[in-house]
Amino acid sequence: ACGSGAKKEDSPGTQAGQTTQEAGQKEASIILTYAEVNPADSLDGQVGSFFKEQVESLSNGSVTIDIQASGVLGAENDVLDNMTAGGGTVDMARISCFALTNYGGKLSALPSVPFTFDNREHYWKFAESEMGQKILDEPSGLGLGVKGLFFFNAEIKGIEDLKGKKIRVSSDPILTGVVDQLGASPTVISFNELYSSLQSGVVDGADQPTALYESNAFNEVAPYLIEDGHTMSASEVIITEDAWNKLSDGQKAAVSEAGKAAGQYCRELSSKIEEESKERLKEKGVTFIEVADKQPWKDACQSIISEYTAGYENEYKQIVNLK
Repeated sequence: ACGSGAKKEDSPGTQAGQTTQEAGQKEASIILTYAEVNPADSLDGQVGSFFKEQVESLSNGSVTIDIQASGVLGAENDVLDNMTAGGGTVDMARISCFALTNYGGKLSALPSVPFTFDNREHYWKFAESEMGQKILDEPSGLGLGVKGLFFFNAEIKGIEDLKGKKIRVSSDPILTGVVDQLGASPTVISFNELYSSLQSGVVDGADQPTALYESNAFNEVAPYLIEDGHTMSASEVIITEDAWNKLSDGQKAAVSEAGKAAGQYCRELSSKIEEESKERLKEKGVTFIEVADKQPWKDACQSIISEYTAGYENEYKQIVNLK
C-alpha cells in the first residue's frame, strides 16, 4: 500500500550502512495514541496491531503505538474533530477516506464512489499508484493538520434494492446517496447503536464488510448478506502533523516503512479473513445473496457517481483505468 516515507536505503536521518533500527537506538522515546473504532480482534484491529509491532521494531522501541480499539476514543467524526482541531488526545487513527469529505476533501471522495473498483487487485493497484499517494497527501495540503500514511481495505458487501427498507448509514454523504438511489431509506444511526437498532427494527439493514459483520455479531440480528460489491471500503491511517513533527527523521522513516509493511499485510490478510469468515457464517445459517449483474446497480447510482467526481473526472478516470 502507499506510504509517505523514503526507502530504507535512503531514509533521512540514517548514515550509509546504518539501518533504521540502529538509528532508532539514539532516539528519544515517543508514545503515539492510535484510535480504532472496531474491536482489536477485527481485521482492522489486527492490521493495526501488525503496524504497531512493525513501528516498534523498526524504531528499536523508540516509538510506541498505544492502540485504543472498540471506539473508546469516540466515533470516527469525534476522532477527526480532535485531530484536526489539535486536541492532542489522538495522534493517529484509521479513518474511512470518505470521512475527509466533511473537512473539504475532494480527491479523498474518489475511492468511495460506488462501483469504482472491479476487484481487490484493482483496489491495490490504486493504493500503490501516484494517484493513491495524492489522495493520502490531500488532507495535509488542505491544512487540516493531519497527513495520510497508508491505505486499508475490507471489501464491503450489502445493500439490496428494496423500496422502503431503512438502511443504516453514518454521516457519509456518498453512502447516503447510494442508499437513496437504490430505492431504500437512509437512516443515520451510530455504529454503537447498530446491533440494537437491527434487533428492534429501527433499521432493516446496513452495509458492513463480511469480517466486521461477523466480529460484531450482526449475523444474530441480520442473517442475510447481499454481495453487491458497491465499494471496497477504502480507509487510511492518518497521523497529526503535530505528532509527525515530534518524530526524528529516523523515526519518521520507521513509521513510513511500517506503513508499507502493514498495507501489504492488510492486502494478504483481508482476503484470507473474508473467506474464512464466510465459511463460518454459512455454518451459522447466514444466507449469502450474490448480485451477478451489477450494471443496473451502477446505473442507479450514476448521479451520485457524477456528483462526487465532478471537477475531478480525469483523476477518477485514472483510478478506474488502473486495471
